[in-house]
Amino acid sequence: MALEVTENNFDQLVNSGKPVVLDFWAEWCGPCRMLGPIIDDLAEEYTGRVTVGKIDVDSNHELVSKFGIRNIPTVLFFKDGKMTDKLVGAAQKPAFVEKIEALLA
Repeated sequence: MALEVTENNFDQLVNSGKPVVLDFWAEWCGPCRMLGPIIDDLAEEYTGRVTVGKIDVDSNHELVSKFGIRNIPTVLFFKDGKMTDKLVGAAQKPAFVEKIEALLA
């Protein structure tokens, strides 16, 4: 299961030394709900190697603004505390696996 990420724990997670994948989503967003099970699967498959989390855009306005999130779902990829990549919109699982494997390389 993906972690719930908020403005309170964001910095700690992103600077933990592990690669991080963050899904910006909202409960009312249909494509976000479609992507949810994929994000949860990735969290399980990469346990211990990658932190996978979800950020509710309705509750975390500062993070939405900081990263210029205009469309959801948007998934951001971080390595060494810096954003390295992003995917906007609902994509298939292989697209996420490819980006995660690049983080681990």
